[in-house]
Amino acid sequence: MNDVTVPKASFTHMKDGTAEDWQTIARSFGNFAKGLPDRIMDHLMLLEGDFGGFPVDRLTHCLQTATLAHRDGKDDEYVVCALLHDIGDTLGSYNHADVAAVLLEPFVSEANHWMIKHHAIFQGYYFFHYLGMDRNLRNNYKDHPHFMRTIEFVSKYDSPAFDPEGETLPLSYFEPMVRQVFAKPVRSLYKDAV
Repeated sequence: MNDVTVPKASFTHMKDGTAEDWQTIARSFGNFAKGLPDRIMDHLMLLEGDFGGFPVDRLTHCLQTATLAHRDGKDDEYVVCALLHDIGDTLGSYNHADVAAVLLEPFVSEANHWMIKHHAIFQGYYFFHYLGMDRNLRNNYKDHPHFMRTIEFVSKYDSPAFDPEGETLPLSYFEPMVRQVFAKPVRSLYKDAV
């Protein structure tokens, strides 16, 4: 990543870039992008040991959520979304769902992206009222086509995944799925450039 011998563009302002500069950058980007699954799994591991007051640490919660979705027959893309739904907890203390959704957006369907982006509002049904908030905020989206999909995700996979005795498949089990989902973007400004 910090190899000083790697070719670099010659410009100091983008307006001065040449086709050769941008080919150099594109090659570097392509090589860097191939490491995205490793960086995602490394970041997910930051959740290990972070309980935040919950009965299981955040990594276990993510693994249990993915395990429940996988055991229920959900496809690999959905399972990866379940695995990464709380990956934003470390950097997005006030918007963790948005962080996860941004990471997933180029690689998953619009339905799965929307589900992850909004899951925090939907899970609030179970506890917002204890914090002086409106537990029915999710109803603002009741006419959205992914409303019931997100209720299902939260009620069947996310919310019950805090069981210290619950089945928890290891991250290595999900690694091939992560690599497959993040192999090539399907919804990105740069999808045709990689």
